[in-house]
Amino acid sequence: MFYLENDLVSIAVKEMGAELSSFKSKVTGIEYLWQSNPNVWAGQSPLLFPIVGTILNNKCTIKGNEYEMGRHGIARHREFTLKEQGENYIVLTQSYNEDSLKQYPYKYIIDIEFRLDGKKLTVTHIVKSEEDEAMYFSIGAHPGFNCKIGDYLEFEENETLNCEMITPDAILDGKLHPSLVDSKIFEITEHVFDNDAHILSGMKSDTVYLKSNFRPQVIKFNFGKVPFLGIWANPGAEYVCIEPWYGINDSYEKKDFSEKRGIQKIMPGEEFVFPYSAEIIE
Repeated sequence: MFYLENDLVSIAVKEMGAELSSFKSKVTGIEYLWQSNPNVWAGQSPLLFPIVGTILNNKCTIKGNEYEMGRHGIARHREFTLKEQGENYIVLTQSYNEDSLKQYPYKYIIDIEFRLDGKKLTVTHIVKSEEDEAMYFSIGAHPGFNCKIGDYLEFEENETLNCEMITPDAILDGKLHPSLVDSKIFEITEHVFDNDAHILSGMKSDTVYLKSNFRPQVIKFNFGKVPFLGIWANPGAEYVCIEPWYGINDSYEKKDFSEKRGIQKIMPGEEFVFPYSAEIIE
């Protein structure tokens, strides 16, 4: 476990998968991150790389060969090491190895910086390639925040959005489902996640607030200009995941990995930078 704190907040990050495991106010003592329960959801904030969601039959074709990867890819199941640490930040890193190349045949490096500024945590993912050709990948974040049924997410601007959803085998169902209609509010009800995640796209906002009618504390979450935003929890559970994605689940129309919807590409010497931030307002 890696730790970082200032006078106002503290965080803890697991070596395995660089998974955030605590985001706590030192002013009020409140823990804002879901603290994991294997009977509900064992995760807390997994890293999604080099796929987001599930690929059809857990298999994909890359450079003419077939590879098998489980949901959300391989990075979350591998350790990170400390690359750099300063007074208000830490940088963790993970590189390809012989085992990773058997599932994902690209020589990748991921650096993840966790930086504190007052009560704001900024998490910046930097993807680099050691290939001499194009590298294709998806990446996403999956932080879960404590909440209660009846709490709500408030977007910065009024949104009119449909959402996409997945089938029981976690493949896109090919339909658009009504979500927000000229509204800022996504209410967390007992049954809103009965059919799994709400996958949003085309947002005007780049920020959403996790709010409650029963307590004053707020989480301000900036997801930037991501193409997809997942909102998910197990039905009735007391957390909500706010998930910025550069990628999406497969549909039943199978394509080469390089043509997969939402896929990202970097060329030799390039970097892909993906930040998000979560700020406690008390």
